[in-house]
Amino acid sequence: MSRVLMFKRFERFWHWSQALLIFLLLFTGFAIHGTYDVMRFSTAVQVHTLAAWALIVLWVFAIFWHFTTGEWRQYIPTRDGLFAVMHYYLIGTFTGAPHPYKKTSKAKHNPLQRLAYLFFKVVISPIIWVSGLLYLFYNDWPATLAGALELETVALVHTGAAFAMLVFIIAHVYMTTMGKTLTSHIKPMITGYEDLDEHH
Repeated sequence: MSRVLMFKRFERFWHWSQALLIFLLLFTGFAIHGTYDVMRFSTAVQVHTLAAWALIVLWVFAIFWHFTTGEWRQYIPTRDGLFAVMHYYLIGTFTGAPHPYKKTSKAKHNPLQRLAYLFFKVVISPIIWVSGLLYLFYNDWPATLAGALELETVALVHTGAAFAMLVFIIAHVYMTTMGKTLTSHIKPMITGYEDLDEHH
């Protein structure tokens, strides 16, 4: 076993900043929807819009970082070991079985994580961004778009994507608790380091 730098400084900054902004967006988004009454509607809209722009800027930097460092390869899906990992999460984790995937700094995400993160990045996120920007710039829609698309449809799609984001976050947080200890999967995203057998 050796102490390996698993998550670089920007990666940790990007992860926690993204998490904070997503929680803020969910909180203000449901406030806008009238799910609860904890702030004025205008305040919720303003905070929601600012947080959305901040997350867009963060994502631009994150995309640039992933492609310039080659870290985008961490998300390439693979079927190799996928069913073994699925079996572990469905049964093995409750019977004390060892995790079938041995991660390294070059392959830090198991096959199921790769699929989940890829779905988050290429399905949930684009839908929520496109619908959100359409909603934000509704008054500037060209006549052809206004005639083909209703604002109510955009709102429903945006809300549906928000619920998908919420489900992803709940599942993600739950999965972080399935390590050897309750915080063993969280510590590396704070310190950057993890004890691994890099021979794998």
